[in-house]
Amino acid sequence: MSFDPNSLKYNDAGLIPAIAQDSVSGEVLMMAWMNAEAVAKTLETGRVTYWSRSRQEFWIKGETSGHTQELVAFKIDCDRDCLLVEVKQVGAACHTGRRTCFFTAVVDGEEVVTEAPLEP
Repeated sequence: MSFDPNSLKYNDAGLIPAIAQDSVSGEVLMMAWMNAEAVAKTLETGRVTYWSRSRQEFWIKGETSGHTQELVAFKIDCDRDCLLVEVKQVGAACHTGRRTCFFTAVVDGEEVVTEAPLEP
């Protein structure tokens, strides 16, 4: 069966959440947004491409930072309204320089930073 990016369920802004997960460790790295064209570009090139809501433009992960995401697997959830992209992550996934965007935990009602930025 051929895949059509337009078969996914996008929100009113034409976007779908995409969760990036390390393909080896299973670690959740980040969440960002894709539109139908970003989905198509990701599948065509193997370079994970998101839609930047703040800049209103495509954002190929690692294009400026060098911290790339190579697509390993592209999965659609059961409701077709969320994506899981399994990636080979090179460097930090987070713009703060950390491996993952999920570096703050709430422990006993307090926020605790659980990960330091990667070394440059």
